[in-house]
Amino acid sequence: MAVLMRLISLILIVSALMLLGADAVTSLEKGGEITVRSLATVWTIIDAGGLTVFKNWVQHYLPFLAQGVYSALALPGWAVTGVIGVILAFIFGRKLGPE
Repeated sequence: MAVLMRLISLILIVSALMLLGADAVTSLEKGGEITVRSLATVWTIIDAGGLTVFKNWVQHYLPFLAQGVYSALALPGWAVTGVIGVILAFIFGRKLGPE
């Protein structure tokens, strides 16, 4: 289980670095105008219909959490995946001890 979680954390960290690099390249292409893609923008790039369905589902079944979910979707994509990946890496990292 720990090995699987380490692999997932590695995938999340690598995806965060890829998103950060894509934002840096896009910023350079726009002449230095800082561009940061939100989690909703990344989700729309991958599957535009899925984000709409998810927002409708949250609005219908979890209206008390809708504003929090919308705020989370507005966070930078690299920050969300990177932070979760680093936290998982610390939790499930190698344990040093007597061997």
